[in-house]
Amino acid sequence: MDQQRLGRKIIALSVLVVLGIAYSGFLYSQPTLTGMHDLDGIIGVVLGLYISSHPAAHLVDMLFYRWAIRYQFSSKRSVVLWISLNVLVLFISGIVIFVGTTRLIGRTD
Repeated sequence: MDQQRLGRKIIALSVLVVLGIAYSGFLYSQPTLTGMHDLDGIIGVVLGLYISSHPAAHLVDMLFYRWAIRYQFSSKRSVVLWISLNVLVLFISGIVIFVGTTRLIGRTD
């Protein structure tokens, strides 16, 4: 049961990474997503905050419920990979928030 739940969390984090990269990549290659820079910025900030909420929740769970970690992971290597995936998702969400913020407060031509 725990391995299935962990598998779903890994898939969800992977989907969030792809979504964040797709949003940032699209705005890098195109001038605008919706036609309005303000709306693009709001979407980016909200999307970045949503993406970062998942690894933040996992970190809180790991800090406050340490006893559950022993049963969720089979080895120390899997713990390191889990933490690395969460850090990657936080990094991608930071990029999405940065792109959204620059669209929100940037010059509109």
